[in-house]
This record gives sequence, C-alpha cells and structure tokens, in this order.
Amino acid sequence: MRLIIQDNHRLTSKWVANYIARKINLAEPTLERPFVLGLPTGSSPLYTYHELIKLYQYGAVSFRHVVTFNMDEYVGIPKDHPQSYHTFMWDNLFNQIDILPGNVNILNGNAPDIKAECQAYEDKIKAVGGIDLFLGGIGPDGHLAFNEPGSSLASRTRDKELNYDTKLANSRFFDNDVNKVPNSSLTVGIATVMDAKEVLIIVNGYNKARALHHVVEEGVNHMWTISALQLHPRGMIVCDESATYELKVGTYKHFKDIERNNLDPDNLLTSNLIW
Repeated sequence: MRLIIQDNHRLTSKWVANYIARKINLAEPTLERPFVLGLPTGSSPLYTYHELIKLYQYGAVSFRHVVTFNMDEYVGIPKDHPQSYHTFMWDNLFNQIDILPGNVNILNGNAPDIKAECQAYEDKIKAVGGIDLFLGGIGPDGHLAFNEPGSSLASRTRDKELNYDTKLANSRFFDNDVNKVPNSSLTVGIATVMDAKEVLIIVNGYNKARALHHVVEEGVNHMWTISALQLHPRGMIVCDESATYELKVGTYKHFKDIERNNLDPDNLLTSNLIW
C-alpha cells in the first residue's frame, strides 16, 4: 500500500486529479475499450472534481471514452433531489466535462426491484471488463461508500440501512435535520471496490486521522472497512498533513521518505511514475 502525504487538501486534490488524468491518458481509451472509473461523492473528492474539470478545460484529458460507476445512492429520494448523488455528480463533474451520458452509471434508489438493481450493477461492471481505477473517500469511522462498521469485507452491491452516526453526519446536507436523511441506501460492497485494478483513497482532515491510523498501522478489521485496502495489490491513499496526526513518527517518516520523488502534483502528467 502506498501513502502519499501532501501539505494540505488542495494539493491532495490536485495530486489525485493529475494521477487520474495520467492514468486515462496512458490507457488511450477507445469506444470499444473504455477506461472504467469508480467514483465517490461527498466532501473528500469535491476539489478533485474541480481539478479534473480544469484539466479537461486545459485540454489535458478527455472523458469521452471513460465509463463511470458511482459508489452509492440514497433510497427513496428523486434523482433530481438537491441531495441525491445523481445531482451531486452532474452538478460537480459530469455537466462540465465531455463524458457521454450513456457512460455514466449511478445506482437507482427508486428502482422497483432493489435487489435486481444491485445485481444488475455488479453484472454491468463485469460486462465492461471491471473497474480500472476506483476513487474513494472515507468517513471518520473508516467506512468506505456506505459500508459502515461491521460490514462484511466480502460484501457486494446491495441495499444498506444507515446507522445513526452516518445519518447525523449527513444531516448537514438536509437542513441539519437527521429525520430528513434517508434511512437506507444502495452501495457497492467492499469486495466490489477491491476487485478494481487500482484503488485510490482520499483522506483529509483531523477528523479522519483515527481512520488513517487504523488502515495504515493496524490489522484488517471489519469495524474499519477501509482496512481491507491492505489486501489490495495496488491500493493507495493520498492524504493531507492533518490526517496524519495519529500516525507514529516512524510511520510518517517512512512513507515520506519512500515517496519523496513523487510528491509534486504538477509533474504527474509527464512523469514516469510507476508502481
């Protein structure tokens, strides 16, 4: 597992955006052989999306032959609801790049058969050859997508009841009223994410420091679902300095030392950065 430490969240987002753009460009995707990208919502990737839009506007990357699969969606609110993840993605990324609408895949929280919707999502991922790069963020309790503490590390796309902590954290998007937050969601599973060829996780802020400690310095544990990243052959975390607050000094210095030549986000599009 790689750990890239940037000075702040702005540089973290810039690094991640440049890395994604470089991966797309190296793949030289076509209509018949698209680049498949997994995407999250929430505050963690928001600035990364802004940076990707800039790269597209500069002509540094095209999304015309990119297929996307989002991590999750609420159950029971309309697609055009201001807080639906459909709305989030189109407002903050898709409407501002050249992605083809037919290449965008987001779970339907209003599907008449929720179980069938989840299975169809898994089937479609397999049909396009799997996900090349899955981008993700985590919650303070280390959850990935809506795979809250205690979720199976072998889980697949499914419907999931949300616990009170998750609803409370998300209530800031619903007039700070926890009762307005949907009670359930559709979410990819941990195994769904770990099947991707690469997994890149953004971690930012002091409130994520405990989760970063668990995934980097502790063992695999279903109470910290992000810890499954330890088992991925090409798992990477990009974090800011604030998120390293609970890491041991030796751990911090170890990762800073081995990545000292790979920390400039402006060089990623032209560098020979390899695993």
